[in-house]
Amino acid sequence: MWLVVPAAVDQVQGALGDQHRLRDEAQQSTGIKHDILIALDRKLNDLPSGSRLVDPAFEYGRMSFEVILGTFFVFAASAYWIIERQRAVDFVCSLLPRPKRKTVRDAWTLIELRLGAFVRGQAILVVIVSTVLSACFWAIGLPYWLLVGVFAGVVEIVPVIGPLLAGVLAVGVGLSVSAHLAVLAAAVVIGVRLLEDYIVIPRVLGHSVGLSPLVVLVSVTTVGLVLGGFAVILAVPIASILVTLIDIVVREKDPAEEPAPSVLFPAKDIE
Repeated sequence: MWLVVPAAVDQVQGALGDQHRLRDEAQQSTGIKHDILIALDRKLNDLPSGSRLVDPAFEYGRMSFEVILGTFFVFAASAYWIIERQRAVDFVCSLLPRPKRKTVRDAWTLIELRLGAFVRGQAILVVIVSTVLSACFWAIGLPYWLLVGVFAGVVEIVPVIGPLLAGVLAVGVGLSVSAHLAVLAAAVVIGVRLLEDYIVIPRVLGHSVGLSPLVVLVSVTTVGLVLGGFAVILAVPIASILVTLIDIVVREKDPAEEPAPSVLFPAKDIE
């Protein structure tokens, strides 16, 4: 906190101020570079700042209250689910024929394990990607290196689309200095992405949701078209649930014999 927070505050103030490097460079540039920088500058202008709010103290207080209330609701719902989970499972199973009860209970447990492993893995990926990209951006001298790195880590929760947005932002910020820095930023994003795909994700997630890249891509596209852009975050969990149900109902797999999902090491190592 001592190392990160002061730098983050300074960079946020610099990015939201009336004068910053992106705006100055956008006014002097031409062509495609000019269009990219103007688009980024408009996005920054759309962010709320204290001077644009009618009552900044009231607005920030309301936002803080909403965050606290939402956090409390999540923890309260999680606590009640832990307490009431067994009762809910027993109630659902009581409505089914006796031969099917064990299969339903095992399937329920398998789905919960896969979703839990996915959430924990995503949280770890956000921390790893934010840390690595921020350090790399700082090393190459990218402006707002901490903001861009943290943004790239956070959008990891959005499959396929998130990394693309992170790459575009990094290149756009690099263009505010020079084309050389933009190329370095793109190389950093691509390099970290390849490292993540081939080393980090297999080790961190341990194939917890059991989905191929093609299934992930199709699920993201389908959910985005049907439910809207914000629902893309739920694409992988929804696909994982559907694939698990298809394996059990259609392919008649026994959920009790399916490998336990894991985080940080392969599921086959859990004994």
